[in-house]
Amino acid sequence: QVQLVESGGGLVQAGDSLRLSCSASGLTLSAYTMGWFRQASGKEREFVAAIRSSGVITHYARSVRDRFTISRDNAKNTVYLQMNNLKPEDTAAYYCAAKDYTGDYSRATDYDYWGQGTQVTVSS
Repeated sequence: QVQLVESGGGLVQAGDSLRLSCSASGLTLSAYTMGWFRQASGKEREFVAAIRSSGVITHYARSVRDRFTISRDNAKNTVYLQMNNLKPEDTAAYYCAAKDYTGDYSRATDYDYWGQGTQVTVSS
C-alpha cells in the first residue's frame, strides 16, 4: 500500500522559513516525479513545485520561484520543500504527490498518489 506522509507545517510569521517533508512508503521514490501542491481555503488546488525522478530537473510556480526549493533524498524515500521568505498568501494546506514519467508535472490530475496534507499558516 502506497503512503505519502507530509510533515513540517505550522504557524509562522511573514518572512519566516519552513521545511516540509514528504515521506513515502510502498513505492520506490526514485522512479517517480514528485510534486508539491497547495490548496487555500475556498480555492482550487494549485501547483507549487515538482522534481523529476533524476532529482536534477525541477519546476516551480512563478509565485514561489526564488523562495521555495524542492529536493529529494531517494535513499530516505523523502522529498522536501524548503520555503523561505513566507508570505501570508502562501497560507494553504500543502500536499505532496507522486506520478510516473507521463503527463504534465503541473497538473494535479496526472498524479497517482497523494498525501493527506500539512497546513501552513503565515501571519502578517
